[in-house]
Amino acid sequence: MQRTLSAALAGQESQRTVIEGWIHRRRRLAGVTFLIVRDRSGLAQVVVTDPATREQLDRLGEETVVRVEGRVTANLRAPLGVELTEPMITPLSSPAEPTVLELWRPALEASLPIQLDQGAVAWRHPRQRACWQVAAASLRGFRLSLEAQDFTEIQTPKLVAGSTESGANVFEVDYFGRPAYLAQSPQFYKQMMVGVFERVYETGPVFRAEPHDTVRHLAEYVSLDAELGFITDHRDVLAVLRNVIAGMLDELRRSASAAMALAGVRLPEVPEQFPIVHFREALALVGADPEETDLAPEHERRLGVWARERFGSDFLAVEGYPAAKRPFYTQPEPGDARWTNSFDLLFRGLELVTGGQRLHELGDYERALAARGESMAPYASYLQAFRHGMPPHGGFAIGLARWTARLLEVDNIRRTTLFPRDLHRLAP
Repeated sequence: MQRTLSAALAGQESQRTVIEGWIHRRRRLAGVTFLIVRDRSGLAQVVVTDPATREQLDRLGEETVVRVEGRVTANLRAPLGVELTEPMITPLSSPAEPTVLELWRPALEASLPIQLDQGAVAWRHPRQRACWQVAAASLRGFRLSLEAQDFTEIQTPKLVAGSTESGANVFEVDYFGRPAYLAQSPQFYKQMMVGVFERVYETGPVFRAEPHDTVRHLAEYVSLDAELGFITDHRDVLAVLRNVIAGMLDELRRSASAAMALAGVRLPEVPEQFPIVHFREALALVGADPEETDLAPEHERRLGVWARERFGSDFLAVEGYPAAKRPFYTQPEPGDARWTNSFDLLFRGLELVTGGQRLHELGDYERALAARGESMAPYASYLQAFRHGMPPHGGFAIGLARWTARLLEVDNIRRTTLFPRDLHRLAP
C-alpha cells in the first residue's frame, strides 16, 4: 500500500490505507487510545482499541516516526472529518526521547531562547511550520512576479574582495592565505548584470558584521534583491516594487491560505500607488530635528500610524533621504544634491525595503568617491562596467525575515528565521 497524506484521507471512507508521520499526541482513556499522527499536510486521528496495540503505543513517545495502516472511518469530530480505525502501527524510528517542547499544544509556550536552542524540533510545531510556509510562499511570489516582468534570476558571489559599501562592517575570512569577506549585499554584482540582462533579481543570504542586538537585526539574513535598467528615476523602481509586493500577496492567497490561517496572518491591501512623502516632510510629521539624517524606529512607527489614518494604507514610501546617509552610488536629487533619489518603504511602521536610483556615469562615481575621500582602486572591477556604457538604473532589497514578521505581526524577526545568526548565536 502506498502512503497517503493526512489531508487526502477525506473521501476515502471504508478503504484501508497507510499514513506515515510523527506521533504528535497520544491520549489514553479507559478503553481507547487516541493517536494523532502529524505529516507535512496536517494531522490525522487514529483510534486504538486493541489492548496489544495500545501497549505498543505506550512504549512509543511523542515524535516517534510511525507507519499506520488502518480503515478510513467518518467522524465529524476528528480532523478533516475522518479517522483511522483497526490500526496496525509500525515504528519507523527508535522511540523518540522526550523533548522540552510540547508540540501538541496550540502554540509553543517555551521562551524564545529555548525555542531557538531547540530549533530542529521547534520548527516541527504546526504553527511554527506555517510561519515558514508563509515565508516560502512569499519567496515564490517574489520570483513569479519578477519573472512576469521579464527579470532574469542571477546568483552572485558571497565571498568578495572588499565591502559592498564604503565603511561597511564585514566578516573577514581566510581565503587561501589572503583576506576575503562575506558579502554584505549583491549590490555591485546586480548593477553589473544590468549591463547584461537589463533586469535582474536574486534571493540569497547577506552578512552584516554590525553589533546590533535588537529585535529587527540579524548578522545573516535572506535578502530579496532586484535591479532594473532604463529608468527615469526612483519612482520607476517604486512602481516595480509595488507590483512585486502585490505578486507576493497574490501567491500567498493562492498557495498558502491554510498556513496563513494557522499563523494568524492579516494580509494588507496594496494600493495602486504607494503613498509617498519626502524625507523632509517625514521629519516634520514626527516632530524630529530637521537636521536628522535618518528615521528612528519610533519615527517609523508614528509614520505608519499616520499613513494608516491619512491614506488607509499599511505602506508608506519615504523618498529623498539625505546624501550623507546613502551609499556613494546613489543618484542625487535633481537640483539639490543634499537629497537623493532613494527611498525606504515602511510596512506597518517598520522599514521593510531600501531602494533608489544609482549613478550610471563613470565621472559621477569619480566625483562621489573623491568627495568621500576614497580611492577608486578598491572598486576597479565594479567600475569597469561603467567604463563601457550603463543605462540609468536602480533597484531595491527586501529583508525576508522582516517581511514575514510584519505579516505575522510578531515582536522579533528571530521568530521568522529558521536558524538565526546574531551577536550571541552560531548554533543550531
